[in-house]
Amino acid sequence: MNDTEHSPDWAQRPTRQRPLLGLTILVVEDSKFACDALRLLCLRSGARIRRADCLQSARRHLQVYRPSVAIVDMFLPDGSGADLIAELASASPRIGVILGLSGDSAAGSEALEAGADGFLEKPFAGVAAFQHAILSHLSPDRQPVGLRAADTAPVTPDRITYREDMAHAAEALGDATDGHKVDYVAQFLIGVGRIADDGTLVSAAEALTSARSQGEPVQARIAQLAGLVQDRLTSRAVI
Repeated sequence: MNDTEHSPDWAQRPTRQRPLLGLTILVVEDSKFACDALRLLCLRSGARIRRADCLQSARRHLQVYRPSVAIVDMFLPDGSGADLIAELASASPRIGVILGLSGDSAAGSEALEAGADGFLEKPFAGVAAFQHAILSHLSPDRQPVGLRAADTAPVTPDRITYREDMAHAAEALGDATDGHKVDYVAQFLIGVGRIADDGTLVSAAEALTSARSQGEPVQARIAQLAGLVQDRLTSRAVI
């Protein structure tokens, strides 16, 4: 089933106020905090959102629906988003717009090499930039007519979802027995921390990633990061 063809919004044209009206966006992202930010960006733009939190869930979804746009995080709990991007880019018919997503700007080149049309970096630049990242790859018949007012107001995701992400990270760090899981949770926290403007958390996660890449011992780094996550779970300021 094609979401755009069977959607009640299909007959509706995009407008200057809602330039993504009629589009369904599949977000493949395991962070609830990041997903809530994307939900708000979609809401302000007129698009509908569907969510998958891992590769397996995304592939199940794609067996039933074909969204208009796919936004795929590059670091997922069950593998690399680049693999899914490559699958989507080579599929026929192809999804209209495929974007990679990460808190690591270096992952942008990997997303493009896999076949993505573009790349979104966490934290999100705002509504206007989000709309442009999609509209710039759409055909003219899906573009709104006339000039659009730039929406520069920030989106503020629900802080409850940030705490839920911290609980997920705490569980993953408690079972960080292999390199893949360590790399995954570090990238997860870099992305979440950047959206939350939590520089201390980002720095600790980046230090863990750096230690891993240089072959240094990481247990102390993992313990430090786990402590920061626990602080955020117990602090009322988080919510």
